[in-house]
Amino acid sequence: MKKSTILGKSTLKVNRLGLGCMGMSEFYGSFDEAASIKTLHKAIDLGVNFFDTADMYGWGTNEKLLRRALEGKWGQVVLATKFGVVRGENGEWLGVNGQPDYVKKACERSLSNLGIDTIDLYYMHRQAEDVEIEETVGAMADLVKQGKVKYIGLSEVDAETIRRAYKVHPITAIQTEYSLWSREPEQEVFDVCKELGITFVAYSPLGRGFLTGAIKSRADFESDDFRLNNPRFTDEAIDENSKFVEVIDQVAKDKGVTKAQIVLAWILHQNDEITAIPGTRRIHRLEENLGAYNVELSPLDLSHIENSIPKTTIGSRY
Repeated sequence: MKKSTILGKSTLKVNRLGLGCMGMSEFYGSFDEAASIKTLHKAIDLGVNFFDTADMYGWGTNEKLLRRALEGKWGQVVLATKFGVVRGENGEWLGVNGQPDYVKKACERSLSNLGIDTIDLYYMHRQAEDVEIEETVGAMADLVKQGKVKYIGLSEVDAETIRRAYKVHPITAIQTEYSLWSREPEQEVFDVCKELGITFVAYSPLGRGFLTGAIKSRADFESDDFRLNNPRFTDEAIDENSKFVEVIDQVAKDKGVTKAQIVLAWILHQNDEITAIPGTRRIHRLEENLGAYNVELSPLDLSHIENSIPKTTIGSRY
């Protein structure tokens, strides 16, 4: 199994298992920045070189965390961050902004938060309904010309939007939720990525932790965990969606590996150009995730998974 790939038509060579850093600042209950920094350092030691953040994670604190953790190590990593989801000074949600002037201001703020001169991969986090994609991507293209961004990407967009954006400036990566219970990108997005030479980056590849079997009920969450408000984590949804975990658990036992490793290996087996960014704050989970590289799934294994998992997922993604 290939362990690395070139992001799109770029010069950025990344491991196919990166690290999503969102949970190191909020969303998934309590967090420990010192422990997160140790995990980030361990990730580099283990060969991970693709780190993903956004300006809205902790409304800036996640980028600042990466600045502290990666100081003196920037030459060893490829850093992706995002703009577009706007939050106030107290973390309140203020909508999505894709206006050209905002794009440029957001980039300057991220550069300051990260303490760097150039962002390797800059994503539009979400598309603003009141701004044409050509306007937003045009502003991103200006950032590339100015040397503030090396390559650009889009998150959670459809095939038509990708094509329109690509006519303005080459798109290096498309980031969308993708896992055994979130397979929407297979319908059209995979095809356009292959056609245009764009790398697909799968976020929440472990189903926000659910597909690992770690979540048995809502009682497993801390009171400030955002999943308590997610439609896939109601009592009914957890009960019904446990059928996914049952199939994964069976395959994992047959292979002598963990459920997380099966879930990640399944994604990596879809094609050689997919990169996944599972998030974790714990070193032992990081090491477990990277063990997916060593899991070989035969055509029979893949067929069994395909034919055994539920055809529908209970609850929308958001």
